[in-house]
Amino acid sequence: MTETHSATTPAAPVFPPGRYGRRRGPQRRRPWLVAGLALVTLIVGGLVAVRLYKNYGDPAYDAQVVTYTDIDDTGLTLVFRVTVPEGGQATCVLRARSRDGATVGTRDVLVRDEPGDGTTQVTERMTTTGKAMIGEVLRCVPAQ
Repeated sequence: MTETHSATTPAAPVFPPGRYGRRRGPQRRRPWLVAGLALVTLIVGGLVAVRLYKNYGDPAYDAQVVTYTDIDDTGLTLVFRVTVPEGGQATCVLRARSRDGATVGTRDVLVRDEPGDGTTQVTERMTTTGKAMIGEVLRCVPAQ
């Protein structure tokens, strides 16, 4: 009977040559590559965030639809309220949609600040290519 000592450490396995494919050695680590990719990801993410904030995130130009009336086959009248900083101007994008959700009209409107509490009420007639069901303000941004 032979004894097996458990205190010895096993050697690396030896495989017959030509079997089991080619063995790869340990690869070098490239920390600069990981750091570079992380930096590029942060820069691209920052640029996307700035772009989205410019398009959708400025609370100083808040718009709310008050009502839409005089709906017919050629247009509708949209009444909306915009918060504009004192002495500023805003460009608001209006949209009219049909019953099935298709856009039947769009319009850009320049809104100037009126003296008062900072909100300006605007009444605008929109022409449409078909019968509109709803009028909405998509966004208001600083006028350029």
